[in-house]
Amino acid sequence: MDKEMSNQYGRLILSEEAIATIAGVAATECYGIVGMASRRVTDGIAELLGRENLSKGVEVTLDGNKVAITLNVIVGYGVRISEVARNVMGKVKYTVEGSTGLQVVKVNINVQGVKVTRS
Repeated sequence: MDKEMSNQYGRLILSEEAIATIAGVAATECYGIVGMASRRVTDGIAELLGRENLSKGVEVTLDGNKVAITLNVIVGYGVRISEVARNVMGKVKYTVEGSTGLQVVKVNINVQGVKVTRS
């Protein structure tokens, strides 16, 4: 379901995938996030998505001018997951509202895995 907006200059059609990409990019810029995970977790293994597939780890639900976003993320080992999630929620809400003009009513975070990185 796409969101259509009109004004005196013309018409804008905003797809759910575009909103998902904006949310995915905003999330991956946050400290503690290693990357996005696929919405489909097979055999309990979360697949780390590349930058070109960020929207596959995001689910967007549009209802009029309101949007709910669910992010599937992989966090880095040693971070406080609750703080990372809180920061991601705030950044995604701010970025999506600023970029699209839609009201973000909910941002859900599903932590699909923890990745250990070597220093």
